[in-house]
Amino acid sequence: MNSEQLAWLIRRHGVEMTHLSHGSHIGAIFSVADIMGVLYADILRYDARDPAWDGRDRFILSKGHAGAALYAALAECGFIDREELKTHYCNGSRLSGHVSHLVPGVDFSTGSLGHGLAVAAGRALAAKQDGKSFRSFAVLGDGECNEGEVWESAEFANHFRLDNLIAVIDYNHLQSLDFCNNTLEVEMARRWAGFGWHVMEVDGHDHRALREALTHTDNPEHKPTVIVAHTVKGKGVSFMENDVLWHYRFPHDGWEYNCTVNELHAAMPAGVTDPYTPDGCPEMVPQPEPGKHVASETYHPTFYHREVEQQ
Repeated sequence: MNSEQLAWLIRRHGVEMTHLSHGSHIGAIFSVADIMGVLYADILRYDARDPAWDGRDRFILSKGHAGAALYAALAECGFIDREELKTHYCNGSRLSGHVSHLVPGVDFSTGSLGHGLAVAAGRALAAKQDGKSFRSFAVLGDGECNEGEVWESAEFANHFRLDNLIAVIDYNHLQSLDFCNNTLEVEMARRWAGFGWHVMEVDGHDHRALREALTHTDNPEHKPTVIVAHTVKGKGVSFMENDVLWHYRFPHDGWEYNCTVNELHAAMPAGVTDPYTPDGCPEMVPQPEPGKHVASETYHPTFYHREVEQQ
């Protein structure tokens, strides 16, 4: 399976998982899907038959609230059965809303933002001290980079010249209830460079650019590497893209679900079969105009939704 096929399946599984569970974070799942597709198809060293293999690369999805993207990747790569994805968010399921280390292939439970890079840096240092060759990867959210622990970890990694540590920032510019720079302004690439990291900026939906960056992390100063991947929250579904509504929302029955599936089908790569709706969904009426969402008891009662409905 190539990275484009895997990324599409991550999006499609993400839709079904959040739809069935009435979960959330579909926007973040979509923005990180291409990064996850390239990592699991082309970059990470692992053995799905032996998830604890010591020679594997270590991977942490620090933005663990987008955990459905990781679970989907693991299912498609053979770590877990695809049918288990339908238990996402269910009582007693291993597939908790935030990433759980109880799932084969998950190295660290995440979702409490800011901790993933610290653990990834510690593992990178341990690898060097123990003479092991594995690399340590972490994918962070841009909103997560407001956490002070991220920058303590960045300073630590530079001090110990952890050139076996690679961080990827899913830089979709939105967090929770607003644009990131309206919450706390961070000049992402300059900030990481200021902490001594080897910095690359790429289009986070361009698989070739991601592969190129992730395979050329060596640098003469032996610095840790960060790839600032510019992405679009909700990428792949027109009415979700760059809309903060879809941070906490899931595709509801009706036009939301049907239109989401059909837009994904329109971009489905060759060699892929939709495991849920092979022929797509019935066409639905057009979506409401932006900013004119109809009030409904099924809408999450967040401040943002109340504000939209009052406008």
